[in-house]
Amino acid sequence: MFLLIAEFTHLFSFLHDPSLDGSFIYSLAEQFHHHPWSGLRFWDLIQPYFMFIVGVAMPYSLANREKRGKSSSQITRHAFQRAFLLLFLGWALYCIGPGRIEFRFQNVLAQLSVTYIFAFLVMKKRAWVQILISFLLIALTEIIYRGFPVEGFNHAFVANENFGTWLDLQYGGADLNGHWVSFNAIPTTAHTIWGVLAGQLLMSQRKASQKLRILIIAGLIGIIAGYGLSPITPIIKRISTSTFVIVSGGWAFLTLAFSYWLIGMKKRQKWSLFFRVVGLNPLFIYLFAHVGGAVFIEAIIHPFTFLLFGWMGTLTASIITSAIVLFLLWYICHWLNKRKIYIRI
Repeated sequence: MFLLIAEFTHLFSFLHDPSLDGSFIYSLAEQFHHHPWSGLRFWDLIQPYFMFIVGVAMPYSLANREKRGKSSSQITRHAFQRAFLLLFLGWALYCIGPGRIEFRFQNVLAQLSVTYIFAFLVMKKRAWVQILISFLLIALTEIIYRGFPVEGFNHAFVANENFGTWLDLQYGGADLNGHWVSFNAIPTTAHTIWGVLAGQLLMSQRKASQKLRILIIAGLIGIIAGYGLSPITPIIKRISTSTFVIVSGGWAFLTLAFSYWLIGMKKRQKWSLFFRVVGLNPLFIYLFAHVGGAVFIEAIIHPFTFLLFGWMGTLTASIITSAIVLFLLWYICHWLNKRKIYIRI
């Protein structure tokens, strides 16, 4: 979430300025932009991480609700209400900029609404059943993309000439410039299901070393299989190919393994408070930044930062401005956390 709100400050865009081409900063900043098509950069892992960690939290949330005496029907009703609100908010964000109704569902909230409810419906099944369902969804996506028969859209891995684009054109929500597709929610449901399995593992009575070993093995299998199959099916984030889902899932498992080792086993926890305050109000800060909160803050401080740092050049002053905006967005989360204010759905 911290990195997602950083995107709204345009910090990564300024660091990727053409004038810095050839520098280490430019190369590093490139990793904070999505790959244009076939390949994998760090930024391509942010949405999988988000969907995965939501899955990790789901078993804990379910256990807490059951502990408070909520019935199965109440919990299920709440899950569907949450999914609907996520879908509505994801769609509504596309209508704010142009000021008109636009039916598009490619952003993280709309996608999460689908992966969340799918994962919820299968989370009480045995682990092997959840794993089987996740890979069936991935396999189904692979088959549909490769076998789609409509002329002009039967090139599985070509931008704007694939099944995902065709599907979005049917309801007028195609993203022909960015090449993102709504159907991504189906294969990436695997990320949330795998997160649920990871959460159930962490809640189990297994030894900490066993939990860590399983997370690492799952991560390595995903990375080896994903990269190994990439000559057959390219790794494409924008249409969530099977190899992308598998390899990004592998990285999610390894990242969780590292976090569990460092925070859960080694008890190195204090440093994480900086990021935790953002994660405690993720929906609020994402929506706030998205609907103009970051722009509003930037408009206020821009005159002052350029007055103080303008002599260093426009680019440097812009980078400093973005960094201050990011800090203030973080501070809003910190302020809310200090007052125990948490906005949830």
